[in-house]
Amino acid sequence: MNDVKPAGKRLLLVAACALVDTDGRVLLAQRPVGKQLAGLWEFPGGKVEPGETPEECLIRELHEEIGIETEIPCLAPLTFASHSYDDFHLLMPLFICRRFRGIAQPKEGQTLKWVRPRQMRDYPMPPADAPLIQFLIDLL
Repeated sequence: MNDVKPAGKRLLLVAACALVDTDGRVLLAQRPVGKQLAGLWEFPGGKVEPGETPEECLIRELHEEIGIETEIPCLAPLTFASHSYDDFHLLMPLFICRRFRGIAQPKEGQTLKWVRPRQMRDYPMPPADAPLIQFLIDLL
């Protein structure tokens, strides 16, 4: 038997999306002032609500946050992050999406920027997001 003690942190499930435009750039969103990790750049997405799948969460969040419409068949799982912050443990599947409708518009005070994967390391990201960059560099 293994005597590992539980970490005691709540598990937070967040879905994120690497939206890729026709030029091979990925959309990043800068967290606005007043939010946790303000000023850092991240993949769009959000908390998965009870009874919601990660894909359903992304469809809702992309529409609410940036005015983008997509569908479940257009979201392909790419990788995930598992990271312990001080007061919670984050589990974040990252999906890639190349088929979407609309023009990304900041609807929640964030700044948006289309970035080539090789340039993403120039943008400070939360600790859970930064390791995902290499997957996008290798893929795109």
